[in-house]
Amino acid sequence: MGGITVPEFLELLPPAAALEKLLKQLPKSVLPSEDIATIDSLGRVLKSQVLAPEPLPAFARSTVDGYALHAADTFGANESLPAYLPLMGEVPMGTAPGFELPRGAAAAIHTGGMLPVGADAVLMLEYTQLSRPAELEIMRAVGVGENVLKVGEDVETGQMVLPAGTFLRAAEIGGLLALGITCVDVVRPPRVAILSSGDEVVPPEQVVQPGQVRDINSYSLSALVTEAGGESVRYGIVADREDAVKSALQTALADCDLVVMTAGSSASTRDLTARVVNVLGNPGVLVHGVNVKPGKPTILAVCDGKAVIGLPGNPVSALVIARLFVVPLIERMLGLPANRIRPSVAARLTVNLASQAGREDFVPVRLVSTPKGMDADPIFFKSNLIFTLARADGLVHIPADANGLPAGSPVQVELL
Repeated sequence: MGGITVPEFLELLPPAAALEKLLKQLPKSVLPSEDIATIDSLGRVLKSQVLAPEPLPAFARSTVDGYALHAADTFGANESLPAYLPLMGEVPMGTAPGFELPRGAAAAIHTGGMLPVGADAVLMLEYTQLSRPAELEIMRAVGVGENVLKVGEDVETGQMVLPAGTFLRAAEIGGLLALGITCVDVVRPPRVAILSSGDEVVPPEQVVQPGQVRDINSYSLSALVTEAGGESVRYGIVADREDAVKSALQTALADCDLVVMTAGSSASTRDLTARVVNVLGNPGVLVHGVNVKPGKPTILAVCDGKAVIGLPGNPVSALVIARLFVVPLIERMLGLPANRIRPSVAARLTVNLASQAGREDFVPVRLVSTPKGMDADPIFFKSNLIFTLARADGLVHIPADANGLPAGSPVQVELL
């Protein structure tokens, strides 16, 4: 009767130490760039800094609907003792005013309208009324520059508006287009190879037979890679044979910048992955086992300058570990800062959470809004149940030096 060989994890590194060990063996250079339309650059990362080709605003403009005037002409005005100014007309939208504004006069202006030469403030419509045709009654004083955007107040000509490594969001895209920058130089997305192995794994569209499971990891990891800014390349399901695994890994290493492989459930499959990686490039396997739950049987390797990440086959473990190792690698290749802020929510733990001293745990939680603030309600799980994460809003990290966390503890929930 055959037995199962369980791998011996001689050195279980903490996640941070394991990542540092991996990064030391990888080149620090950012991937090449490509030019794309600014309108299509959401979620991309700038390769080069952007300098403003012109000031923004390019002309002094009103921030309110009201009247352009000289601030000095309103000094002392109030509801009890209003000031009066003749109206010269109205500032047209979308073009320069065809007149200068002398002292002792006002002109109607709309939000965004260009201040006429001579005007140095705008009085809001609410503090005025027409006392008679072409005469403005002023019931409030304004200061110089009030309700006015000055030339270059947002951006001056030649100013660096966005540094290299900027992650482009809606605001950055709007700012670039406001400056007339319709094309940007962005980092090419890292190509991330995703392979699944396991004789029990079948494609999602296939009807499963007893003992078989559908391939979840290829698709959930592809989504995570895309979300992180990478381009996923799925290589399908690889048979649990050394020649098949070796051939698939060789192709993936040649075509992609990073290789992610999820092993089958058996310990022998994980050993096969490590053995093949060790013959495909130097220095080979760096870490075989991380002191974390879920995801202990993780492989971190480098083959001639390219990282190979061997993830556990269980879907929850695979996604949690991918967030710890795959996402930081993608961000590094994109040139994003290592200390990039992650979206998180402060909450209060609803129940006791046990943990093993010396091991870091990541526990899925559901966030519940209460009159006293946000509660983090743990979802107790088995790592092969994908809907554990689908039901969760985020993860709570239990550090290695804690023997768990008591109910009521303040926690920071990293949002999924």
